[in-house]
Amino acid sequence: MHRRSKQMSHPRHIAIIMDGNGRWAKARGLPRTAGHKAGVDSLRETIRAAGKMDIPFLTLFAFSSENWSRPRSEVSDLMGLLKLFIRRDLADLHRENVRVRIIGEREGLAKDIRGLLEEAEALTKGNSGLTLVIAFNYGSRNEITRAVQRLIADVASGALNEGDVTPEAISARLDTADIPDPDMIIRTSGEMRLSNFLLWQAAYSEFMFMPCYWPDFRPSHLIEAIETFQMRERRFGGVTAQEIAL
Repeated sequence: MHRRSKQMSHPRHIAIIMDGNGRWAKARGLPRTAGHKAGVDSLRETIRAAGKMDIPFLTLFAFSSENWSRPRSEVSDLMGLLKLFIRRDLADLHRENVRVRIIGEREGLAKDIRGLLEEAEALTKGNSGLTLVIAFNYGSRNEITRAVQRLIADVASGALNEGDVTPEAISARLDTADIPDPDMIIRTSGEMRLSNFLLWQAAYSEFMFMPCYWPDFRPSHLIEAIETFQMRERRFGGVTAQEIAL
């Protein structure tokens, strides 16, 4: 039984693993691309809802570094949807005061894709509303590896002492350095794993595994997840005063 948090705290940062597009399409006898297109509609609704709820940070797992192993035609379709989303929606996001941030490995990306991602960041960098974090070509192990490589270089150059290698020093070198850790991570489709997503940052996140496929995800599901979050008591490794009394 969940215990209600005294503060009924609103999550500051929500991260979502948008899973189940292909299975949504298969269940309807449609090609996988139809699931991805329907998923973009859910993405738009979720961004809009998060903005209206005054959630400061929303991170969406758009494309993992492992997704390149999918069939070439599917990867091409996903890249096409990304381009379409940025070209169609970037102006609207900018008007709605949304700041776009991209996390993930950029080296090796096609010039046009990388240019679009950088354009989205540059256009919206001065906005002060919802920060929309898009995890693209992202894998948490890769991110942590790159952070450790930076630490090694800093120690080797003398810019950092070995004793200064702390969890905070690692966090400061991740792609999410200026972004708070997610309070809540939602995964759709009923799967119960992180799939190499925000492994470091998720140390004290609350997990919500929802049975619906991503194309069926609506603002009502987001509200349901937030209400469940508010019923949980976050201890961050400690205990409550009530438990100490026992």
